[in-house]
Amino acid sequence: MRVSVIGCGHLGIPHAAAMAELGHEVIGVDVDQAKVDRLNAGECPIYEAGLPELLARHTADGRLRFTTDISEAATFAELHFIGVGTPIDADGRSYDTAQVFGAIRGLAPHLDRPCTIIGKSTVTVGTTRQVTALAQRLAPAGESVEVVWNPEFLREGHAVQDTLRPDRIIAGVTTAEGEKAIRAVYAGIIDAGVPVFVTDPQTAELAKGAANTFLGLKISFINAVADMCQEADADISRIVEILGIDPRIGSGGMSPGIGYGGGCLPKDVRAFTASARQLGADRAVALLRAAEAINESRTETALGLITRALGDRPLKGSCVTVWGAAFKPGTNDVRESPALALAQALRQAGAVVTVHDPQAVATAMVRNPELDYSEDLAASLDGADLVVLATEWPQYRQADPHALAGRPATALLVDCRTTLAPEPWRAAGWTVHQLGRPGKWSK
Repeated sequence: MRVSVIGCGHLGIPHAAAMAELGHEVIGVDVDQAKVDRLNAGECPIYEAGLPELLARHTADGRLRFTTDISEAATFAELHFIGVGTPIDADGRSYDTAQVFGAIRGLAPHLDRPCTIIGKSTVTVGTTRQVTALAQRLAPAGESVEVVWNPEFLREGHAVQDTLRPDRIIAGVTTAEGEKAIRAVYAGIIDAGVPVFVTDPQTAELAKGAANTFLGLKISFINAVADMCQEADADISRIVEILGIDPRIGSGGMSPGIGYGGGCLPKDVRAFTASARQLGADRAVALLRAAEAINESRTETALGLITRALGDRPLKGSCVTVWGAAFKPGTNDVRESPALALAQALRQAGAVVTVHDPQAVATAMVRNPELDYSEDLAASLDGADLVVLATEWPQYRQADPHALAGRPATALLVDCRTTLAPEPWRAAGWTVHQLGRPGKWSK
């Protein structure tokens, strides 16, 4: 099929490359000419495992190209994916869908033959109905323009894998033609056994928010239990094992730490809470707000652990190395990064802060230029009074504690992601503190 992908960011670029990998002819559309030029040259402006190779391969073989001209995409493609951003609105609660409606206003006047628009962006319930009305009103093809909502469930750092081998495909449709288009474009994936859930659009819209919000609830729950462990001198890691073996619960996504961040979970929890309020589901609002409050408190919780780890030494004037800038491993995305929020809080408390990250130093420097950065793991420790692990990159778990022990002024490490096996570090002379783990593991 000939498809277009409108919006080339963390969602659109992997989706466009994956559609080309599935054998479609693809044109990506973005308003940023410099980005389009880089993409056409096979250069990837974001970090995702496997994406640079996919992008280079299909821009070279001609199956994938990019443009700033949306009319070119309208003429070329029979199916149009909308993958633009939906950041949190000025009210701090709901989605700003201006880019979605802007994409439709740009695309629809050029649609003069039957085609399908497939929304990928995360939106407020009811958006598909509004988009359909707008597209059919503006398009010369009128009601022969179908609109389907097909929300993405990508994990950043695994976007290529999750597009080519997703857990499920959801199609919010109103006609048989819309379902037919979904089954055609994803035929290779569906044939491989991926389940398809065909629903009405409002169910598809709510399903995406519900999935991410449940993950946010799960993270907030285990962080609340980690706080209890901190006070009781109990071990959160063993509790995760005990809960995770229960088939009704599972350990996936249940990692204690400094909270969730990125471009999806924070805004999706807020917007899902706002939808619950708009729908009059007040008890749901109370539950969801409690999860948000726990997540918002994680920086303060981490600062408390760091202060206790320093003992009699003041945080003000201490040299602190923060390992991690990305909101999670596998990506260079620093949007609403808990690691950077903690680094900022340490700086505001008077500490001298240096940040290291295997992939996200460049993006972090743009967002937080007031911090100092190091691209070398060992060098980042030089002279440090304290090391704080804030993003659970495998590079930190795999680091040699003996080789690193001589670099900091004090071999003191606070693991705010509860991700390290502390024994090798203790054996190398480090003092290790972890959120929600008892003192016997940390000394």
